[in-house]
Amino acid sequence: MSRAIALLLAASLACAPAHAASKADKERTALIAQLRAHITELASDAYEGREPGTEGESKTLRYLGKQWFDIGLESGTNDPGHAWFAPVTLIGREPASSAALFSRRGRRVPVPADSVLVLTSGKRSLLENAPVLFVGKGEVIPPRAELAGRIALLLDSGGKGSERQNALLGGGASAVMTVLDGDRTLANVVDRRSRLSYGIAGEELSGDLDAFITAAALDKALAGTGQNVALLQKRAATADFSPWLIDLVATFEATTHETRVNTHNMIGRLPGRRPDAGAVLVMAHWDHFGRCAPPPAPHEICNGAIDNASGVAAMTEIARKLSRGPELDRDVYFLATTGEEMGLLGAQAFAENPPLPLKQIVAAFNIDSIALGPAGQPFAIVGVGMTPLDAQIAAVARQQKRKLAEGNAVNAYVKRQDGWALMQHDVPAVMVSSSWSDLARVEHFMETDYHRPTDVVKPGLELGGAADDVDFHVAMIRWFADLRKVPATRN
Repeated sequence: MSRAIALLLAASLACAPAHAASKADKERTALIAQLRAHITELASDAYEGREPGTEGESKTLRYLGKQWFDIGLESGTNDPGHAWFAPVTLIGREPASSAALFSRRGRRVPVPADSVLVLTSGKRSLLENAPVLFVGKGEVIPPRAELAGRIALLLDSGGKGSERQNALLGGGASAVMTVLDGDRTLANVVDRRSRLSYGIAGEELSGDLDAFITAAALDKALAGTGQNVALLQKRAATADFSPWLIDLVATFEATTHETRVNTHNMIGRLPGRRPDAGAVLVMAHWDHFGRCAPPPAPHEICNGAIDNASGVAAMTEIARKLSRGPELDRDVYFLATTGEEMGLLGAQAFAENPPLPLKQIVAAFNIDSIALGPAGQPFAIVGVGMTPLDAQIAAVARQQKRKLAEGNAVNAYVKRQDGWALMQHDVPAVMVSSSWSDLARVEHFMETDYHRPTDVVKPGLELGGAADDVDFHVAMIRWFADLRKVPATRN
């Protein structure tokens, strides 16, 4: 080799890393610009907060539909009658009327109407002349034979109120009446429970009755029995406590107003070579709260820039990168869910009517509120230790020379994201994000902009971590879609 050729070869080798780095930097800059453009568009006032069943939904789905079609995805509904958009009908129920009457030995016991609240999960529920069984703090659920046909009287100061209400109703109680003998007031309950709540149309609703009564009102109802709330509290605190019937019967009635919302999940698919070998699922919720602040608030719209325009933006760019790469073995489904803010309802609807058998989903990755952290952070797994995916995700991290966050503190949020709805159907679903490895940063967002009109695109919107998340998801999906890495679907 001549000296001139040797010098030329050495020079070209020296320049190659710099050229590669330059190309990577340009791709990174372009990715961040794409993420910012998606988030800015979807979180603009023109989309009115992306509330299901509104024009904001129509604009959102049109925007995503164009993006996904241009990327090269196919419809993933596997339903010729509903290409791309899977209908989801939601039923909203708002408390309408509440009535409670108390009596003892056939005689009416007067209790102020504004000191008792009765709620139902159905359209109308009525319970007449039911005996009242005092269950203390509800730490032990009585046998069904003891609860059947009776109202369980529960002390609120025992804590875990809703959990114990549900356990008592599930155990056979005809209703639960909670005594507000702690810090909670009736106004607190009214503020929280009198809002519109949603479920999926067609679900069987039991019409469970929940009642709340102030301590002063219960004292009035117990007048003449030799008992009062203070004595009930004292008795409930004894080691040998057991439930007993109080000399009181009650009639409860509650009704709700019903609202119907027609909305949609959006499902795309990137076909693989072996669709019979199962699929990988990527999901993010597109919905938010719409107009959430009454006038004359300076800003009435909850735009949901981070929650969750960031997640939908990342999912779209993941699809773009995968579509430009080599063909995968498995199909990859992309699911933009509705109704997450209403209780993970879109994910639940997908699980109840999936476009492929759920057992064929080898891994599901949810993406939610990721535009929080800078680049270079470790990755947290929301759902760590709860699925068989951890070891494979760790292998991807080693391959990508990335660190995983230690511990499982982030699992405190596992029930608050769409992956939880799929986990209830035995789908291995996790949320993997670098933003969620810094819980202090996540909690600051929760305490400031989360579910507020201030969740908008700000000048300092951090997208370095979001770009990391896109690249890591691409690596994870390629891994789980590779039959050499993950050779068999679940049985």
